Amino acid sequence: MKKKVKKVVTLLALLSMTLILTACSNAPITSHSKGLWDGLVVLNFSRAIIWLSKFFSDNYGIGIIVFTIIVRIIILPLMIYQTRSMRKTQEIQPQLKALQQKYSSRDAETMQKLQAEQKKLYSEAGVNPVAGCLPLVVQMPIIFALYQAIWRTEILRSGSFMWLQLGHKDPYFILPILAAIFTFLSSWLAMKGQPESNSMTTMMTVGMPVVILITAINLPSALSLYWVVTNAFQVGQTLVIQNPWKIRREREAKENEEKERKRAIQRAMKKAKKSKRK
Repeated sequence: MKKKVKKVVTLLALLSMTLILTACSNAPITSHSKGLWDGLVVLNFSRAIIWLSKFFSDNYGIGIIVFTIIVRIIILPLMIYQTRSMRKTQEIQPQLKALQQKYSSRDAETMQKLQAEQKKLYSEAGVNPVAGCLPLVVQMPIIFALYQAIWRTEILRSGSFMWLQLGHKDPYFILPILAAIFTFLSSWLAMKGQPESNSMTTMMTVGMPVVILITAINLPSALSLYWVVTNAFQVGQTLVIQNPWKIRREREAKENEEKERKRAIQRAMKKAKKSKRK
């Protein structure tokens, strides 16, 4: 079971990587752009942003903000599905670790028992190890297409928005700082809802905002604006559908309920023993 899951996940990762690598061109997007990626996907994303900007007196900054929000809303059902799948997986991590400790031997018979127990646990918890990866594979090309449309459309980088020249770096570093803050908040909120954290999760929570900050400082502010909007949306999304305090309350209530159930069983057993003695 575990090997099959790894094979499927690897295949999905390769597919996603292939889509991303085909999008790595930096050539400007124009009406003459051709191909499945440039001519169909990125060009139409670019046209949509420009069209939306016309409703705001050709303010391309607002066009970028509105289109980014629209895209995030469209893929929201996928995000909700992925979040719920991840939460279910996180909730059974203690049981998975207990199974791995119980069947720690590496011989073939023990490994088969471990895989069988893991399969049973996944089934009881309603978890599909592969399903959580599918929304990510779908989302990545969409998000990357939005990024490319902004990066490779000259007119979107030539406009102005508030204190910004969209084709130049933010002179006051306000957008890079905001992008880093929202990235941190998004990761931190997701981590707070987990039953337990590890060094890798902590490192990503701290490291990603630093990477975003350094990168955004050196890129046109149009892209920094996109990062701020998409990460701010992610924070709001997490608070609504993955609120860590709500998740903790539900987890604590479930744990208390389980403890009370065990106490009730123990009390019943004690009463049964007393009855037998009498």
